[in-house]
Amino acid sequence: MFAGAMIVGLALDACLGWPDALFARIGHPVTWLGRLIATLDSRWNHGSPGRRKLAGAACAVVVVSAAVLPATGIAALLPGGWPGTVLTGLFAWPLIALRSLRDHVAAVAAPLGAGHLDGARRAVARIVGRDPAKLDTAGIARAAIESLAENASDGIVAPAFWGALLGLPGIAGYKAINTLDSMIGHRTPRHDDFGWASARIDDLVNLIPARLTGLLFALAAPAPGRSFAAMRRDARRHRSPNAGWPEAAMAGALGIRLSGPRVYADRVADEPWLNAGAPDPKAGDIRAALRLAGRASVLMIVGLIGIAAFT
Repeated sequence: MFAGAMIVGLALDACLGWPDALFARIGHPVTWLGRLIATLDSRWNHGSPGRRKLAGAACAVVVVSAAVLPATGIAALLPGGWPGTVLTGLFAWPLIALRSLRDHVAAVAAPLGAGHLDGARRAVARIVGRDPAKLDTAGIARAAIESLAENASDGIVAPAFWGALLGLPGIAGYKAINTLDSMIGHRTPRHDDFGWASARIDDLVNLIPARLTGLLFALAAPAPGRSFAAMRRDARRHRSPNAGWPEAAMAGALGIRLSGPRVYADRVADEPWLNAGAPDPKAGDIRAALRLAGRASVLMIVGLIGIAAFT
């Protein structure tokens, strides 16, 4: 039932996204979790490094419980059979980010392709943390494609994976962990200790989905062997134990280089290149990356259909 429910959730998100009218009326589950995380951060994130680590672990437990316990209660009330599958998919719908990811990345490609760097910088600043003022055409394209590759795992494949495996509690728990990591899991002076537990948990729950995303990209690539080779060679060179897999697979699939040095507001990150030696991406490569991600999503849905048919 769970694989079928994820198909329903993916279909609803692909067709509708999360409508603005619905967001204005009730918000979104991620914003609900975000408010809880921000409150706990402001109240608990103080004291010695040891105390911050302990408080951060408690924060992670509270936030994940706040997502999983209601989801478990809702799941227990749902009927069996296809009505339960549809209703589970309906509740999973807002926890999948297929359409919003596509729209945000496409919003970078349009002005960049027209030569409007300022518009492209404003658009890419909505999806990455690096300083947009320091980005040239290649830097903007790299940032957009890297965000697409990483968030295809975090926002599409991983939620569907945990939802198919554990149902509504699985996808809700994953989304809570991923939101914790995005808000407090970064290595900053404020969150180096408080966000440590959240970052480590996020690394753990993304181990399989990130590699699965890289596999899907490679299978969907025009030249799968080139994508597989880049992933095997470069994935572990990334600063993240997980993000390198989809990013390296994407770089190999498109025949471009990704990652490399980048400037954030508070620091310069001298990262190694993925698929070094290949040319920098251009605006057209963002659209090619979107098409590749679309084909990979179709492959994932075909896989879910197969699982649903035999379970």
